[in-house]
Amino acid sequence: MKIRVAIDGPGGAGKSTMAKALSRACGLHYVDTGAIYRTVGLAALRAGLEPSDGEGVPALLGKLDVQVQYEGEEQHMLLNGEDVTGMIRTPEISAAASAVSALPEVRAFLLQTQRDLAAKGGVVMDGRDIGTVVLPEAELKVFLTASPEERARRRFLELREKGIDQPYEEVLREMNERDRRDSTRAVAPLRPAENAVLLDSSELTPEQVLERLVSLVREKSEGRPEPCA
Repeated sequence: MKIRVAIDGPGGAGKSTMAKALSRACGLHYVDTGAIYRTVGLAALRAGLEPSDGEGVPALLGKLDVQVQYEGEEQHMLLNGEDVTGMIRTPEISAAASAVSALPEVRAFLLQTQRDLAAKGGVVMDGRDIGTVVLPEAELKVFLTASPEERARRRFLELREKGIDQPYEEVLREMNERDRRDSTRAVAPLRPAENAVLLDSSELTPEQVLERLVSLVREKSEGRPEPCA
């Protein structure tokens, strides 16, 4: 089996950006698991539910068909047949994803979907519990983080590029709140796997982070055909 790479960490640490870059550099298939939870969060909001509703959201799951499809290297999320990829990157959906992900029924509902995507190996998956719950047998586990202020700065710039005008102070406050929710939830809290490599990107360029990740893949890929550039 080709290598499986799990990249976990808090919001704004650069997990998705680095996972995509690593997939291109090493010929791995990229899976954005956060987008899967965002899709369920969108469904909850559309149904008029509070995403934290421990009864309403689980009852909704039986009516949902959540699918992951790829167009080239781009991952698309389908909700009951509708492509919602362009609708799930707002602060509102980010908060909804965090709330629904705290519900054990939601995590159980999506767990097999994520594992199926990694079944053949040769993948890099990013999220918040990939190394601890989804792929505990992954050959390489990385916990990518950065200071709250730096992560908020990155998210602020990302939102501004998308035309979303949200004050930095508000982005920082929401990020700290999500960190609190994710790290204290009863089910699959955000934490490094015991054998994860800790990588703080606060003062590193994206190129330096990618260089470190490629080096780690090479170290773990002895005997496996990983064509890292």
